[in-house]
Amino acid sequence: MILSASGWRKVFAISGNEQDTTPEISEESVAISVAAASVFFDYLVEKSNQQNPVIAVGIDARPTGPAIADAMLHTLVKKGAILQYSGVTAAPEIMAYSKKLDGFIYISASHNPVGHNGIKFGINDGGVLNGQENAKLVKTFTELLADEDKLKKEISEAYSCSNTELKNVYKTSDSAKFNSLRAYETFVEETIAGTDNKEYQKDFFQMLTSNENRKEIGVVVDFNGSARAKCIDKDFFVQNKINFYAMNENRIVHEIIPEAENLVYVSKEMELLHENGRKDVILGYMPDCDGDRGNIVYWDEKANKSVILKAQEVFSLSVLAELTYSIWQHEGEKNFKPAVAVNCPTSMRIEEIAKALGAEVFRAEVGEANVVNLAREKRAEGYTVRILGEGSNGGTITYPSSVRDPLNTIFAILKLLLLKENGLFELWCKKRNIPFNSDFTLTDILETLPKYATTGVSESRAILHVSNTNHSELKASFQNAFEKSWASRKDELKEKYNICSYEAVITNGTKETKAVEDYSLSEKGGLKIIFKDSTDSPIAFIWMRGSGTEPVFRIMCDVKDYSNNMETTARIEKELLEWETELLKESDK
Repeated sequence: MILSASGWRKVFAISGNEQDTTPEISEESVAISVAAASVFFDYLVEKSNQQNPVIAVGIDARPTGPAIADAMLHTLVKKGAILQYSGVTAAPEIMAYSKKLDGFIYISASHNPVGHNGIKFGINDGGVLNGQENAKLVKTFTELLADEDKLKKEISEAYSCSNTELKNVYKTSDSAKFNSLRAYETFVEETIAGTDNKEYQKDFFQMLTSNENRKEIGVVVDFNGSARAKCIDKDFFVQNKINFYAMNENRIVHEIIPEAENLVYVSKEMELLHENGRKDVILGYMPDCDGDRGNIVYWDEKANKSVILKAQEVFSLSVLAELTYSIWQHEGEKNFKPAVAVNCPTSMRIEEIAKALGAEVFRAEVGEANVVNLAREKRAEGYTVRILGEGSNGGTITYPSSVRDPLNTIFAILKLLLLKENGLFELWCKKRNIPFNSDFTLTDILETLPKYATTGVSESRAILHVSNTNHSELKASFQNAFEKSWASRKDELKEKYNICSYEAVITNGTKETKAVEDYSLSEKGGLKIIFKDSTDSPIAFIWMRGSGTEPVFRIMCDVKDYSNNMETTARIEKELLEWETELLKESDK
């Protein structure tokens, strides 16, 4: 079982088959569920100083969710928790709801295949536990599992809980779900508007919906059986005068990860809607199973077809939208210092966008908790960090949220499109000295983004299976191989790619260290080699890190389109990634 801060995950389906849709779990999985609930309850009692903490419990739409939840609810009832069990619940929803409680347990394996499941823990700060706090839980959890007598006692006690109290938890689940949805809707309105001021929110949403020159707009979603199908999405779009079209609401019909290979379904639906006269549909999204991530499809008016946006493009568009919105709200304020927090493999196009808008970019190790905590650190230093996330998977986190949310992503894009007069796109064009046409489309906005070729996180070439599980040792071997290869190839690299020098950068947690001379210091964190041209400007990078949630080694490459020829840029990205792959395979022997 993987026990990372992003979630404790394994295949819970009783067969051990990750594609199995059975709801059954084994006795061992029941024991794991009891132990996890027990150690979190004890942790929360100590953390909150409450003997009977109020805990929200929710599941995503996976078949094994109810069985895991039942084992955990038995445990928590016995221990005296006050429970708010909301059944199938989106991750952003339960995290918003828990801000009013003491903590939450969320049963989900995010984007993993349907037979997987897992557990996320959090207190009332709106996000999952950070790495340091998660490590405390992992320690007590593994100690409990190692003590067979103590574990058997925990299980026995859990299943001796009051049946009346347990039935009441289930009986009141509809009420908990209602409260959860209302809390989430309130929080989404605050997040999108950028303030908890109700009058401002009212004026802001009226401004989005009441423009007399506004064209009719529609959004289509492929729920793919996700927890978001039981969330506020439909009602929220309709009340903001956005037409809403949904597909696959009730069951998982294809792979869960919202990458290009699975966005084809919503893309085809968008084209079908256009063929049937629904020309209003300009955006589509597909969430993963827990509903915290949703990548985007858009209607290209010039090509007259639907186009799947790559993860890095989705994030870049969101950063452009929310940075300009932040400036739109705060420009002129004396102490306004805009910034963006991202993970290490996020494309360098973010630096270009931020530089044009006078903002800074800070980088953390891969992991949502790392990026969220980095943003908190920077806010404590006086920065306004409205937008953050992991560009490598398209995940957009909009403050004050601490979790990715497709509603925030879609409304970031809608803000760009709907705030026309002295709006966000006009502000961007002025900062970039680009001619502005008030009759712009999303295609026009996308054409103004910096051009890069970037390896997709779900591509087969982005995943390596290595035999050396000691990542420090592997990276030390890579350094030796890389430096030898650089010495022999530097003239060729300069001639072919305009690469004249390089800099090694590592990320561990929220700390980024530049100009590193010992690659092994990155340990299990990220290692990036930034390539620079003759002016010492970054033009490409290669990156690597062992996954914290899957038994693989991830690699990627990012290349700036400095030749104004994306075919050439794509070829360079391919060749640099192949070079990195060869060096890693050599290092792993």
